[in-house]
Amino acid sequence: MTGAAAGVGIVIALIYLIIFVIWIYGFILFVKLAKRGIKALDIYINEKTKKQSNDYYISGNNNENP
Repeated sequence: MTGAAAGVGIVIALIYLIIFVIWIYGFILFVKLAKRGIKALDIYINEKTKKQSNDYYISGNNNENP
């Protein structure tokens, strides 16, 4: 292998490594986004179920007598 061919091989390996690191970073960002989405969906569902249940059971206000 000549010097030029070895240099090209190193550059290609570096490009593959950079692409892999960017992919891992993107995956981590996607997981964070998914966690936020799940949390927002939980908040939305809790708000909707509170309104449908007259705020008695979900609010935790056990001082009222039914």
